[in-house]
Amino acid sequence: MMSPRPFLPTVRLRVRSRLGKYRIEACLAEGAYSNVYRAYDTIECIRIALKIPHSHLANEIFLDAFRQEARLAAKIQHPLFLGLKDASIIDGNFVMTSQLGIESLADRLSRRLSSRNLTLFIDQSLEALATLHQHNIVHCDIKPENFILFPGPTLRLADFGIARMARHTLNASGSGTLGYMAPEQAMGKPSFRSDVFAMGLLHYRMITGHLPEYPFTWPPPHYAKLRRKAYPEFIAIIRKSLETSPRHRFRDGGVLYRAYLNVRKRVLF
Repeated sequence: MMSPRPFLPTVRLRVRSRLGKYRIEACLAEGAYSNVYRAYDTIECIRIALKIPHSHLANEIFLDAFRQEARLAAKIQHPLFLGLKDASIIDGNFVMTSQLGIESLADRLSRRLSSRNLTLFIDQSLEALATLHQHNIVHCDIKPENFILFPGPTLRLADFGIARMARHTLNASGSGTLGYMAPEQAMGKPSFRSDVFAMGLLHYRMITGHLPEYPFTWPPPHYAKLRRKAYPEFIAIIRKSLETSPRHRFRDGGVLYRAYLNVRKRVLF
């Protein structure tokens, strides 16, 4: 039996280089787990987002988790998830492709959001997280870079499998993005409540333009801006999401989403 082809070291692909049927057009993001490129599919004649996980994650544990997550991604199709279009190994590289969005929420937050879009994006992000937790998946990396904007406008949550796979592989505390990481996740104990915490940070930033920092004491900086822009009922939801003790937060995204819907009946912003 032939031994499996070794994975190549992770390198940044050059613009106009080829990877199988894909022609690289631009590097869109460089993250802890992977690099993401805009690429042109020369067979289907469409542009796609192409993700290559870093080579140090490409061991047997990662392979097994990747197969499980690829099957799961196909199983839980949802309009608020950025689904997997294709997954394969090309020239010794893991390659995952998905639809190409307009921009990330991180990019969109560099410009002013209307009250309508702010409310819409909060609606969509909470529904996405509730659905993810319903399928027993802890995201571990909720942040604006992992929400991709599509026409509508519609936000789609990305990387709901990659963060989980990386957690299996890294065997280290604190997998995730530092600025959005719950205290217990930084100690290597992520849970549904960790995602709730990150979502609270995300919404605080979306409303005020500022991200609370450790030790996350309440009220955070720029709280006056939050009070000017949001109703007290929604501020209470953000505050509970940002409790430093996990047991004082909402249990999961579903409980958080239901609490939100109870106050959503009135104008929030």
